[in-house]
Amino acid sequence: MSGASPDDTIAVRAEESLAIERLEPYLRAHLPHTPGALHIRQFGGGHANLTYALSFGAGASSARYVLRRPPLGPVAPGAHDMRREFRVLERLYTGFAPAPQAYLLCTDHAIVGADFFVMERRDGIAFRHDVPKEYRERPDILRGVGEMLIDTLADLHTVDPAEVGLGELGKPEGFLARQMRGWTERWQAARTPDVGDGAELIAWLNARLPQARRTTLVHNDYKLDNLLLERGDPTRCAAVLDWDMCTRGEPLMDLGYLLALWLEPSELADRDAGWMPTWRSGFPSRAEAAERYAKRTRADLTDLPWFVVFNIFRFAAILQQIYVRFARGQTHDERFAGFGVKVEALLARGRALAELPV
Repeated sequence: MSGASPDDTIAVRAEESLAIERLEPYLRAHLPHTPGALHIRQFGGGHANLTYALSFGAGASSARYVLRRPPLGPVAPGAHDMRREFRVLERLYTGFAPAPQAYLLCTDHAIVGADFFVMERRDGIAFRHDVPKEYRERPDILRGVGEMLIDTLADLHTVDPAEVGLGELGKPEGFLARQMRGWTERWQAARTPDVGDGAELIAWLNARLPQARRTTLVHNDYKLDNLLLERGDPTRCAAVLDWDMCTRGEPLMDLGYLLALWLEPSELADRDAGWMPTWRSGFPSRAEAAERYAKRTRADLTDLPWFVVFNIFRFAAILQQIYVRFARGQTHDERFAGFGVKVEALLARGRALAELPV
């Protein structure tokens, strides 16, 4: 992307700029350390919430933070919840080291036009649409990345919510039915004429809704590009990001989402539809990933196929919510122009796994 830097930031897009004249004095009044001039850049890799790199001053004495706010335009009810994300990150770091610490929540929309929060900035690299070139011929490294991805998720699911002050987060009772109903409603609200209605897939999922077996913290958007990996050793996790949908519920929701996006070498033709670059040589297979998770958590994976199909549908709904903002002119980011095609590919994949007619 034009203007990108090695730390994955770009110059702030004009339509997504922040009101510096209001924001800067607010930050200086509420953050613990704000030496020198304020510099703002934007993280260019995200597709939904807007995320900015803040730095006060320069050199070793500078203070670096990350600011997150919802996307522009109307958003789905319950989505892009900065208050929830702040609540989680204000506490979770005490029991789960990959979670960055949050410092400040602002609910005064006079500052930037929406809720926002500020958290610590972690250093690392992200594997997004593909593996960085220096690791593509290193199957040993990629094996380690895949195993770390599973192990970090398993570690999250062993955190006692009460011990980190999140024992009252969300409503575990009825979690799966609520997820099914909520994502169906979001899907229908975001439909555009150029994508299918997904009716058969939704009916298949409703007819097979499983019972929850466990209750843990659930990230709800856990995938490779929501992790920062340590520079020089990407088999180690520097941070897990994007916690705005975190709740308590059935942890197979996280595993199903991760495996729904876990592309294998035989599926290479589908790699442009939004899946992770796990088709690169070295990554474990989906079956190996599931087995590793089960051994680490002792989870019963009987219902895992339902969770995989559901999360393919959910990912399609997430992309459709982004795409409809582009279709309505609420964002002009050209990255989103082809999302309708990606949504169609996801629906086709879901139908195939559910063995529905194509």
